[in-house]
Amino acid sequence: MHWADVVADASLKDLAYKIELNEYGQILMTPHWPLHSELQSVLQEGLNRRMKGGRAVQEYAIQTAAGVRVADVAWRSAARWREIRAAGTAPAPVAPEICIEVRSRSNTDAELATKRALYFDAGALEVWVCDEEGHLRFFDPGNELAQSNLVPSFPTRIQV
Repeated sequence: MHWADVVADASLKDLAYKIELNEYGQILMTPHWPLHSELQSVLQEGLNRRMKGGRAVQEYAIQTAAGVRVADVAWRSAARWREIRAAGTAPAPVAPEICIEVRSRSNTDAELATKRALYFDAGALEVWVCDEEGHLRFFDPGNELAQSNLVPSFPTRIQV
C-alpha cells in the first residue's frame, strides 16, 4: 500500500487513530487520547507564538526510509514548505525542521528512538518528545539537549 492509497481510502477517513505506513506498506494505527490532542495543540500554539518565518502544524506525514511516519506536531520554515510543495507529492519528501512526538501510552523508548532517527535521516534538525505530563525532551542529530537550540525560549514543560 502507498500513502496515496491510505489518503484516498474513505474507510480510513474518520478513524480515531493516527495512521502511518511502515517500510512494508502496512498500516500502523495508534489510538489517540484527548490529552494527546490537547498536548499537540499547546505545542503547536507555543511554536507559532515563538517562531517566525514558518508555521507549526499537526499530523505531518513524512516519507522516511522506513515508510510514512506522521509527526504529531511539526514546524517548518517557509523555505522548507516551498521545497515540500515543489516536490508535488504526498507525504512530504523531506522532514520539517522540528518534528515532535507526543508520547502515547503504547510508545516504547525503542520506538521513539527509531522515529527520531528516521526524522533526522529525512532532514529534521531537532526532534522533541513530550510525555503525558507535558515534560519535553529535545534532541539534535547527535545528542539530547537541555533545551531547544532552534527555539531556546520554549519551556521544558507545558501545561494543558
